[in-house]
Amino acid sequence: MTIDGKTRTCGLIGNPVEHTLSPVIHNTLAARMGHNLVYVPFPVAEGKVADAVKGAAALNLLGLNVTVPYKSEVIGSLQDIDPLAAHIGAVNTLVRTEGGYKGYNTDMEGLYRALESEGIRIGGEEIILLGAGGAARAVAYLCASKGAERVYLLNRTLEKAQTVASEVNQAVGAEVIVPMALGDYGRLPERRFLAIQGTSVGLFPHVEEAVIEEKEFYQKIHTGFDLIYSPWETRFMRLVRENGGTAYNGLKMLLYQGIIAYELWNNVKVSEEDAMAVYEQMRAYFQ
Repeated sequence: MTIDGKTRTCGLIGNPVEHTLSPVIHNTLAARMGHNLVYVPFPVAEGKVADAVKGAAALNLLGLNVTVPYKSEVIGSLQDIDPLAAHIGAVNTLVRTEGGYKGYNTDMEGLYRALESEGIRIGGEEIILLGAGGAARAVAYLCASKGAERVYLLNRTLEKAQTVASEVNQAVGAEVIVPMALGDYGRLPERRFLAIQGTSVGLFPHVEEAVIEEKEFYQKIHTGFDLIYSPWETRFMRLVRENGGTAYNGLKMLLYQGIIAYELWNNVKVSEEDAMAVYEQMRAYFQ
């Protein structure tokens, strides 16, 4: 593309951001769709989030993505916030409005699109969710709001699982989330489940770790979805496959959360053809 006086800028704020694949998503989409737009990562030091958002507004940036550790902290710097993001308590996309930015959470709709693209359903299902941190809390809300029959929330600290379950159940007005300690997985009903891995266990450099190691647990899983996308195959995924299940990583979640952000910034609809072209560009980084 040719950068000129009409080029719009979008970017990513977080710490660190050097590893990000988000520029692949947005710059590929801009090229394919003929938009005069460039996307770059911006590392933001601790304590500087408010300054970064104010500076982005002053520089007329079209939009920003927000990654760890600032998805909650950034909320205090917003002009407005989408109700879903407010419920989840985390924002990953800022859209330019008059006077500042409106915050959205595209992670959860991105996960939903990723699951749909693989033929995985949430509505009416009983689901195991591993973890009770920020990501897992958002997944719990997604599952409950999309009609899951039951979500068994397994976490090392039972009290934290209980807190998340109480918050999400109250938000959706139904007792969908069932908190459990990790070691109590033997109390799960005798059937096979969709399991979503929502912890950071398995990320580089601890790629040979899984939050649960026992094969008896993985024999309860027909489909495993790990929010982690690097490494390409996590230990969780490998254990699911070794015990007869199907497993997916989080790369398509990353893809679709980015696509939804791009659609918000540019008021467009990205075709599935363009989405898959971007996905192939992303996959090339793991070959």
